[in-house]
Amino acid sequence: MITSLLTAFQFLTTFPALIRRPFTSQELGRSVGYFPVVGLALGGVLYGLGSGLELIFSTQIVSVIVLAAWLLLTRALHFDGFLDSCDGLFGGFTPERRLEIMRDSRVGAFGVAGGVVLLLSKYAAMTSLPNLSGLLLAPVFGRWALSIAIFAFPYAREKGMGRGMKENVRWPQVILATVLTVLGAWFFADWIGLLTFAISGIILWLGASFILRRVPGLTGDSYGALCELIELAVLLIFTTGVAI
Repeated sequence: MITSLLTAFQFLTTFPALIRRPFTSQELGRSVGYFPVVGLALGGVLYGLGSGLELIFSTQIVSVIVLAAWLLLTRALHFDGFLDSCDGLFGGFTPERRLEIMRDSRVGAFGVAGGVVLLLSKYAAMTSLPNLSGLLLAPVFGRWALSIAIFAFPYAREKGMGRGMKENVRWPQVILATVLTVLGAWFFADWIGLLTFAISGIILWLGASFILRRVPGLTGDSYGALCELIELAVLLIFTTGVAI
């Protein structure tokens, strides 16, 4: 348990760790069940940062600082996957070419445009939040989405870190991630949290289905894109009147 939890933190964040070591694909696969815990820790840091800064700065400035911290604390890992996914899914004309573009580390026009829209959308949502509950839970749902995407949908490539994770994730890890997410949603947001969980599941399925119509399977970049999509969706849900 401890090894899996530490592996999840080391892989998904830049949080300081007493021990940092190379992890195997088996360890990474087993750590998937604790992804929502990492999300809660990340959300807690962002929540605390935002709450403290609100005492000093305007909502707009706080949102920019928190958004920058969000990227730094995650090494922009999922954001990078979102950029590559935008380039590949919209810039190629065949499934093979789309996968080739997604593998390219360079960012093209679709990636830049998609990244700008994503960041502006998150910024707009954060400045519109009636409270910071959405900021606390968005990383939780995003990392739950990772666990489901890794387990439930086919993988496109024969090799890669995503393939290793896919091959080593089992039902117990997915159930653990789901239970932890539901409990966290209920504890911090009551029935709004459960409603958000249901909506997130639908959006995850729709997003993955769209990707699978463009390429034969998901990739590590796809996982990151879906995480970013769910995070944005949660923020938007919490800006509505129903989430007050």
